[in-house]
Order: sequence, then C-alpha cells, then structure tokens
Amino acid sequence: MRVAVVGGGPGGLYAAALLKRLDPTREITVWERNAPENTFGFGVVLSDETLGGIEHADPVVYEALRREFVRWDDIDIVHRGVRHTSGGHGFAALGRRRLLEILHERCRSLGVDLRFRTEAPHPARLTQEYDLVVAADGVHSATRAAYADAFRPVLTPHRCRYIWLAADFAFDAFRFEIAETEHGVMQLHGYPYAADASTVIVEMREEVWRAAGFDESDPRESVERCAKIFADALGGRPLKSNNSTWTTFRTVVNARWSHGKVVLLGDAAHTAHFSIGSGTKLAVEDALALAACLTEQPTPEQALHAYEEERRPVVASTQRAARASLEWFENLGLHLHQPPRRFAFNLLTRSRRVTHDNLRLRDAHFTEAVEREFGCPPGTPPMFTPFRMRGLTLRNRVVVSPMDMYSATDGLPGDFHLVHLGARALGGAGLVMTEMVCVSPEGRITPGCTGLYTAGQADAWRRITDFVHAAPGAAIGVQLGHSGRKGSTKLMWEGMDEPLPDGNWPLVAASPLPYKPGSQTPRELSRAQLTDLREQFAAAAWRAARAGFDLLELHCAHGYLLSGFLSPLTNRRTDAYGGSLAKRLRFPLEVFDAVRGVWPAERPMTVRISATDWAEGGTSADDAVEIARAFAAHGADAIDVSTGQVVADETPEFGRSYQTPFADRIRNEARVPVIAVGAISSWDDVNSLILAGRTDLCALARPHLYDPNWTLHAAAEQGYTGAAAAWPAPYRAGSRPPRTGRTDAPKPRLTLMS
Repeated sequence: MRVAVVGGGPGGLYAAALLKRLDPTREITVWERNAPENTFGFGVVLSDETLGGIEHADPVVYEALRREFVRWDDIDIVHRGVRHTSGGHGFAALGRRRLLEILHERCRSLGVDLRFRTEAPHPARLTQEYDLVVAADGVHSATRAAYADAFRPVLTPHRCRYIWLAADFAFDAFRFEIAETEHGVMQLHGYPYAADASTVIVEMREEVWRAAGFDESDPRESVERCAKIFADALGGRPLKSNNSTWTTFRTVVNARWSHGKVVLLGDAAHTAHFSIGSGTKLAVEDALALAACLTEQPTPEQALHAYEEERRPVVASTQRAARASLEWFENLGLHLHQPPRRFAFNLLTRSRRVTHDNLRLRDAHFTEAVEREFGCPPGTPPMFTPFRMRGLTLRNRVVVSPMDMYSATDGLPGDFHLVHLGARALGGAGLVMTEMVCVSPEGRITPGCTGLYTAGQADAWRRITDFVHAAPGAAIGVQLGHSGRKGSTKLMWEGMDEPLPDGNWPLVAASPLPYKPGSQTPRELSRAQLTDLREQFAAAAWRAARAGFDLLELHCAHGYLLSGFLSPLTNRRTDAYGGSLAKRLRFPLEVFDAVRGVWPAERPMTVRISATDWAEGGTSADDAVEIARAFAAHGADAIDVSTGQVVADETPEFGRSYQTPFADRIRNEARVPVIAVGAISSWDDVNSLILAGRTDLCALARPHLYDPNWTLHAAAEQGYTGAAAAWPAPYRAGSRPPRTGRTDAPKPRLTLMS
C-alpha cells in the first residue's frame, strides 16, 4: 500500500509513523513545504488521555515524549490584581519544535520518506499514484479546497484577534490574566512548555485591537506593547516572536472527511479553539484512529468510513466545548463585575468540560471558597439556595419547565394535570410551571391544550394549585400564551405542527405567513383585534390570580403569537407594530402592561423569549438583550431564555446546555435575573451554571418527565438533607435508594488445587 501524507505537522507525522509501524511493507511519503526546523507556535499541551493512546500505540514515541514533558497541576486566574489558584488539573506540555523532532526521528527510523521544503503534488495526481492520500495540511488545507464540493467545508471566523508568542521563563501554572485598558479588555493565556520557556497568547476583541492601534503596529512593536501591557504577569521580561502575526480564529467543519482515496486529518478536517488546548491533541487522536481503522477494516473504503464514524462524535463534542470557551472569552467583559474568586470559577467552567462537581474533586478548598462567597451555607449545593422575586421566595433554583401535555378537554385541566404537576411539586422542585395555558379557544395550539378563558377552567386550576401548595415549600406558576399562526394542529404524537384534518379554527398572527408549507395561513391582526387580544390576556391573568398561581409567565417565544411580533422573519407589518425592533416590541409590551396591571403586585412576572431564531435575518443575540431590557423596564422580574421554534427552517446548534450562553449574556448585560433552559440534564450542570453566575434559575423539562422526583434524587445524591429539598413525610422512607441484592458475601480467599 502506497500512502501520501500532505503536511508535516504532528498529526501527519504521527499518522505516517503509525501506518509504517503497523505494516512495514507500506510505502509512506510525507510532503512538508517548510524546513524541518520551521514551525509555528511554541508549546503543545497534551492530555493524559491522549498520552495513554500514544503509549499503547507506540511506546518508543511515548517514552521520548515522557522525557521531555513539563508537568503541572495549577491554574492561576488574575483579575483586577487578585490571583486565585485552582489545583488538581494535570497538564503535560513540551515544545512544538521538540515534538516535531521526536516524530521526525521516529519516522526516519521506521523508513518513512520525509520530503521537506517540497510542495506536495496536486491531490488529483497523488490519487493516481498512491492508494491513500492523508490530507494533514492544516486549517488552510489546499487538499480540502481542491475537493471542496465533496468535503463541503464551512469556515466560521470569530470576533477576537490573537497573537502567539513566547517568554524565556517558565510559568509555574497555566495562567490567565485580564488587562482592562483604556481601549478595552485584553487577556493573556500562558503556560510552560520547558524548564525555561512558556507559551504566551495575547487575545482581544477585534474592535479593541483596532482601538489600541495594533492594526497599524509592525510585528516588533506589537510584541513589545504586549509585553508592557502584561508586565506584571511576565515579571517585566520581554516576549519573543516566531514570525508571529495577529490572526482571527476560524472554526472548520466539514460535511465529509473522506472522498475517494483522500481523507482529512487534524485542522484540515476540524478546528477547536486554542483556549481548550485541543488542536494537536485532536490531530494525534485522529492519527491513532485512522491507523487503527486501516488495520482493522478489510478495505480502505471501509476503514475511512469507520474512522469518520469513530472520530466525528468526539470532535463534535470538543468543538462544542471549544465554541463555548471562545465565546466566553469573546464576551469576557460581561463577567468583569464578578468578585475575583467567582470570576475564576466562571472561567474554569466556561467550556462545560470542567463542572462544579468535577472541580470539587480536583480542588475542594477552592470550590468551597467560591460557594461561601456565593452564600451557600455549609453542606448546601448552590442549587439548594433560595431565590426571591417580589413576595415569592423559591426554596431552591430548580424549575419544572413548561411542557405541553395536550391532555385537556375544551381547555379544562383534569386529573392528568393534577397528577402531572402535583407529582413534580412533591418531587422537590422550587417552582413548577404549567404548560402554555391559552387565553382563548382560538389561541390553543391543539384541541388538547388547556385554557384560562372560562370560570370553570379557573376553578379546575384552583384544585391543582391547592394541591401543590400543600406540598412542602413548592410554588406553581402559570404560563399564558396564544398560539398565533402555530395553532389548530394535531396533538404532538399524532403529527407535531401538522394541521388538523378537520374541525380547524381560523388563525391570527402579526402577518399572514403560514408556519410551513401546508400550514393554514393566518389573518393579519387588525387594530381592533389587537385590543381584543390584550383584554383576553388580562382576563386570563385575572383568572390565574384567582386560581392561586404564585407566578405568571408571558409566553413570547417559539413562534407563538407574541413571539411572532418580535421576530423580523414573522412580522412584516408596515404600521406602528412592525419594522424596527422598538415597533415589533410594542404589542408584546402592551400585553405585558395589561397583564401586569391586573396581576397582584406582590406576585412576580417572567417572560419567556426566543433569544435567537437560528435563522438568517431573524432575532439575534443583540436583539435578545434589547428585548430583555425592554421587558425588565416594564416590570418583568426575570427573563426565561429559550431559543428557536419561530420558523420551520431553523438550524439550531444543539448540545448540552446549548441555550445557556444566551441567558448568560442577557443576565450580565441587561442585568436582569434569568431562567436558563435547554438540554440542562444534570444537577452538576445546575450547580455549575448558578455558581458561575450565568443564570439564577434552571428550568428542566425532559429530566422531569423521566423522573418526577429529580430534585429530591439530586439532593440525595449530593448528601443534602436540608429544607430546600425536603421529602414529603409519606416518602421519607424512600429517601435512600433501595438495596438491589446481597453485597456482603464472603470473598474467596484461597484457590484449592485438585
């Protein structure tokens, strides 16, 4: 088998070495356009997981690396002159040049043909002469560009400029330092890679970079200015460059990683931001997987498919974490007001790879100090601290998110709703929310939706609120809404968003736009109808107050009627209720004011919004901040931050806690309390988000469908027994998991020979 490797970086070299070691009959050729001693950057950080794979696959390379590694455990975060240190993290680094030298030596010893200072032939020629072409030619991959129609790459630029430098001394920890300058916020990322050398990356937003004049500075001046800005971190020492230039990070994603004989590896296939130290790590792991699959699979075609199947989920997870990390640094200014220790915790948990519970294992002393600063009593996890809005104090920070049950008859909640909401109130959540309760028969999504447009419905809800209030410490909120253009559809399990086959009712919306092809086209609301709708919302709110709800949430998300006014994709009006964001806000704010006017002053109101439409030209994150500010100015006590479901052709970026960054930004820029929602599934995530200051409350939906006692079980698993998660008296005997089998049998001590 003849293999061509394009690119002599760590990933390409390691792939070449492994492929040759696993089968010495293979003919492996590596093309590298630079000289062997030329490289970019300075230090490389590898995880213990990656090192374990290297040790297993090639002990010779591992041993050579092991002798070179600088190891350390601490992370230092310096914010406003205060340094906080967190330990127990475990890093290993070495110089990039030395890493390449080790891989060069290994390749030569195995008989790999290394061709330096040589441009690789065009991929089309390589595929004629070789059985396999490994494209390891980096983020600007010419191979990928040659077959762009097949790989379908997407390159996303980001908002910060950075420069890769070095210092002639070793930091004693991974160091993050923040500089608040007259031009804006700048940050330093530094770590040792040798006994006398450290990598130093200086990063800042594009607008800060320009305001500071770096766009007009020559390379030498940039390096000198960076050294002055971070003189405290560097101890007054200079910085050095390796032909370093300011650049913008780009996230690379490819629809496919292989095409015929060509396969992408490392940065050619994917990139992940340097703030989680993953580029070389991912490339080396790619090489390990590719070599293994080519050994295990009967044909190269099957091997390339298996390689992508194995690596793509791992890379996607890493890219989500890297995206969260880079966006945190892009929006660093939002968190500068935090006390230094809590700021440090926020930074450490920014990517969601390090969590509250994980950090407790690594450094219990640091984590407990952050908890004390936050106000956690001893032995109390952050999620079990109270939260107050107006006259309502929630016993803990867990919310049962609104979930449509589609189980009502003529809008009337029945026994199902009593059991559903009552069970979750008994299950320990601080606040239990109803599904979207509709303000009129025509405002229902489906025939199974509940309402508050009759006195009988209010009486039925009163039965449920009375039961919830009988539970120890539980509160219940109602979410009021109107379906708008998304109404008159089948029950979810019969066909979500599909029109009813018969018995349809007419729809109304901001503009006469159907939700999707085949959906009913709504009528555009007239001024008179807008007045009627305000009165319907106010009347429903009045009934909700009489029904005993503790909190009212106005539903302005997910493409329903009020959300339809907010989004430019669904509001095409030319009157006073359409056009600019201020005009699109007008009717939702009028409804809010009407509801607030009849809702008791001591009871809080929240507003759920879609912070992005996940569609070009729709509501943006910037818009969401302004929307939140507007509702807060009118008296909203918190913003429930969801996303999407506004247009049918959305392209959401799903992932763990994927909506939380929008809540974080609204909380820290609009300075209004927020409820985070969206794929928050573990109590560890809840603790992490609250303690980091990214949200005030966490709303969970599907976890509460899986386990109505989710909050009580979260308390039990953390050893918490306080009042914020008190087991109902009849349930106390079940507050510990039952034993499932005998565990005390005597262990075998001797083996008798026959």
